[in-house]
Amino acid sequence: MKFSVTQENYTMIADVEVIGKDLLIKITGGDTPHIGSVTTLTKETDLETIRYPSHDGRLHKDDVLAVRVGKIIQDYLPGSCTITAGVHVNHISKKQIMVSAMMSKNLGEQIRTWLEETDFSNSPKPIYYSDNEKPQ
Repeated sequence: MKFSVTQENYTMIADVEVIGKDLLIKITGGDTPHIGSVTTLTKETDLETIRYPSHDGRLHKDDVLAVRVGKIIQDYLPGSCTITAGVHVNHISKKQIMVSAMMSKNLGEQIRTWLEETDFSNSPKPIYYSDNEKPQ
């Protein structure tokens, strides 16, 4: 599934890939999409984020977008969720920075609606060995 929002002359995209009951969400946009951060979460666990260094050694701030999306969808997750985020707008304006919060909120709400409408019950369930069994 692909979700997008456009404001102030740039577009932010959330590309959602379903892997079993887990989600991989790639948030990209602007002039130079990249991976600036990785955020992980489940319905029951706190969000955890890794931020990568940018071109000048400072850490990317894309986790702000991922965390906003993650908090909106967390209660609706069918499994684990990994969100990569990397939006870069060349010579970004203060107004473009300000609308990024609303844009990521919009993406989160779009994904949440999709999660509410999607049935994940047909996903294959893993089979594990019991305590008395061992691989042959």
